[in-house]
Amino acid sequence: MLNILFITADQWRGECLGVAGHPVVKTPNVDALAAEGTTFLRHYSNAAPCSPARACLYTGLYQMTNRVVRNGSPLSARFDNVALAARRAGYAPTLFGYTDQSADPTVVPQGDPRLLTYEGVLPGFDVRVRLPEDDRPWLSWLQQQGRSFTSSALAHLPVRDVGKITSAPPAYNKDQTQTAFLAGEFARWLAEQDRPWFAHLSFLRPHPPFIVPEPYNTMVSPDEVGGFRRASSVAAEAAVHPLVDLALKSTRLSSFVPGGDGLVADLTEAQFRQIKATYFGMIAEVDDQLGRVFAAVRAAGQWNDTLIVFTSDHAELMGDHYLLGKGGYHDQSQHVPLVIRDPLRPARGRTVEAFTEAVDLYPTLLEAMGVAPLHAGDGRSLSPFLSESEPPGGWRDAAHWEFDIRDISGQATETAFGLDSVSLSMAVVRTERWKYVHFAAMPPLLFDLVDDPDNFRNLATDPAHAAIRAEMAERLLTWRAKHLDQTLALQELTPRGIARVAVTR
Repeated sequence: MLNILFITADQWRGECLGVAGHPVVKTPNVDALAAEGTTFLRHYSNAAPCSPARACLYTGLYQMTNRVVRNGSPLSARFDNVALAARRAGYAPTLFGYTDQSADPTVVPQGDPRLLTYEGVLPGFDVRVRLPEDDRPWLSWLQQQGRSFTSSALAHLPVRDVGKITSAPPAYNKDQTQTAFLAGEFARWLAEQDRPWFAHLSFLRPHPPFIVPEPYNTMVSPDEVGGFRRASSVAAEAAVHPLVDLALKSTRLSSFVPGGDGLVADLTEAQFRQIKATYFGMIAEVDDQLGRVFAAVRAAGQWNDTLIVFTSDHAELMGDHYLLGKGGYHDQSQHVPLVIRDPLRPARGRTVEAFTEAVDLYPTLLEAMGVAPLHAGDGRSLSPFLSESEPPGGWRDAAHWEFDIRDISGQATETAFGLDSVSLSMAVVRTERWKYVHFAAMPPLLFDLVDDPDNFRNLATDPAHAAIRAEMAERLLTWRAKHLDQTLALQELTPRGIARVAVTR
């Protein structure tokens, strides 16, 4: 049995890797991993924010099937997942960090505290370190390091210029980050293992708040971060679609900058650049801690017995379209990194240009563990890419994702658009040339990615593009029809027994 090291970062943009050709971001440890494995350059998350994205990742099911539509949506207990599969394979899958999966209220008793949070643990995992949003385990560890904070919010305040867009670091140092905490806990746990293991390292960074200790806070100058993909003005950006308009009017800086106030859309060019420089520094910090993790595996003599997967749950807009955060139809929110190093596969330093998706990791990991899924998944194993240079036959020629903008508890979005909750959903199909965005109850979008890669000109109402719109709408409908849950539909009871067929989707 191979060891399995499944690593997720949070909110890491797909192009932000040295191996992907980024001119500024420094990721020597991920690059070294890529040199021994395969990098997937067009890998996409299937949903946002964290809970929906991770539900797709863990179950291999699109949002349309798993129905985790926002943070706090319960994950049905009827679905298989990577942790349960690992148990069937003989592992004791162990979590370091978080999975953000809400318990199923149909199988959990009323009054159970698991029903009070979206930060539940994916069924099947043993927990070595659970790191919820309040960061209590990390704060307790910091106290042992001589850094005492009463809350995570206070820990992340800069040492100067509180509330301003600044390069100032926090009070904790580079060896005291949340990432360093989890990396150290993994190394200690690894030393205890005497049989094949499955570890899920779920790092929070580079998720906001956007602040990072020295030397990472000044590693990148705001002058060298490059430009932004955006329209000529906030008003022009807002005019593209009501969803963008609402995001620009409601996304507040306080969600991203410690002590910040006002709207993100009101930031100056210089302020956006400083935030982007900090974000690049945060990526470098995570990469350094990944180096510690990889060194621990090598020191244990298990490097050549360990399958390593590195990816992110979703990405980050990072000033593009005058926004920060994730969600919506822009590639910058959904294009994420993926590097796989399998010691049993011959690929070394290979890059893949085919469209791959988060749902592909569930069948990939199950194949590596030698266990069968308990439901009909939506993804396909990526293992052929680890051995062959060409995509397998019938591989997808598009990426897909979904995004729900409903607000079940507060009804703020419902009020803003005058729509009910079930009408506030969106699905995207993105080919090499076209991107089509379908809303349940709002106008659709069609973009020509050759002429308009940044999604500024909606062609959905242009008579000259009516045929393309119809074709893309048909593609989206076909995609949804093919990916209805087939777990029992592909079985038939006969006098000779159960007839089953396999399907490649």
